[in-house]
Amino acid sequence: MAKKKQVGYLSAKEARRISKENRKITNEFEKKRKRKNVPESEYLTTMHDPKNAVEFDDLHTYFYTDAGTVKAVDGVSFNVPIGKTVGVVGESGCGKSVTSLSLMQLLQRPQGQVASGEIRLNLGDKAYDVTKAPNSAMQKIRGNVVSMIFQEPMTALNPVFRIGEQIEEVLELHNVDHMTEHQMKERTIELLEMVGIANSEGVYKMFPHELSGGMRQRVVIAMALACNPRVIIADEPTTALDVTIQAQILDLLRNLKDKINSSIMFITHDLGVIAEMADFVVVMYAGRIIERGTAQEIFHHPAHPYTIGLMASKPVVGKDVEKLYSIPGKVPNPINMPNYCYFKDRCEMCVKGCEGAYPKEIKLSETHSVSCYRYYGQKED
Repeated sequence: MAKKKQVGYLSAKEARRISKENRKITNEFEKKRKRKNVPESEYLTTMHDPKNAVEFDDLHTYFYTDAGTVKAVDGVSFNVPIGKTVGVVGESGCGKSVTSLSLMQLLQRPQGQVASGEIRLNLGDKAYDVTKAPNSAMQKIRGNVVSMIFQEPMTALNPVFRIGEQIEEVLELHNVDHMTEHQMKERTIELLEMVGIANSEGVYKMFPHELSGGMRQRVVIAMALACNPRVIIADEPTTALDVTIQAQILDLLRNLKDKINSSIMFITHDLGVIAEMADFVVVMYAGRIIERGTAQEIFHHPAHPYTIGLMASKPVVGKDVEKLYSIPGKVPNPINMPNYCYFKDRCEMCVKGCEGAYPKEIKLSETHSVSCYRYYGQKED
């Protein structure tokens, strides 16, 4: 009797075929990426709205693995306006961090590649399409125009260098004002004071392991702000911190954003942080945006069943419940995504039509839109 084939099982022959195909695809991407002396005209673009700092337009970021192609970000479009904070929310693995890493061109290559779409970055006098920019252009952008506050400061900091040396390295790399060594040290101490470190002279000479988690997080923020960037990506910067330090870090980010008129792309799955920080909210699920709007609209009038579920699952002060709500089911396999709404198998609000193709985006107001069959026939684009 023939053995029944296991679900999800890949034979060695099939794995080799996928691996060979992937190498062919990624080699093409890498060849293009590694070209030297690329003319600026190739990656120059025009912002659709000059009031935006960044515009993500139909971004597709894929990971070509031996098990198949993982569509980590699958057609994401949203804007980050100048001087505003955009919160990107969703459970782990929904594509939040991959979206930000696509903007920084820090994807794990050669497997991770931006397959299609545009990321328009406003540089003031001109705009670049980051997806087409070569490494030489990205080196001038990273840390200077766009900087990132990483999730885990202990892995973002080098354990064998002193704090002062690590911040100075950023200033040295993007030495726009042609600073002397003495000026760089002064600027570093000023940055440490700006992020609320009292003993800045002492911390300047310390190693990362000599600092607490909150202090390390402040150092990482100081490094991100060293060159007064136009866009700050904060990738869950408060996850590992206790509540009081978390509140201080959020205050700090808010004040610094206003001081240098930067835009913040705030990535988190903490809805409390989003409510406090964000002007606009983008809700992601399984690599796609399912709902977006102003913080007011998302928190007071959530439309998508997933957003409603997220709201219901957060604890409320003063409300006595026996058990917190949790969304049933699990996220579909990212390699074989269904051809209907990705949330359908977990949804408790299904309506007629949910078995159809993936729902298109419906505008509920000028700023609020949702991808859900429940709103078909009400207000359509």
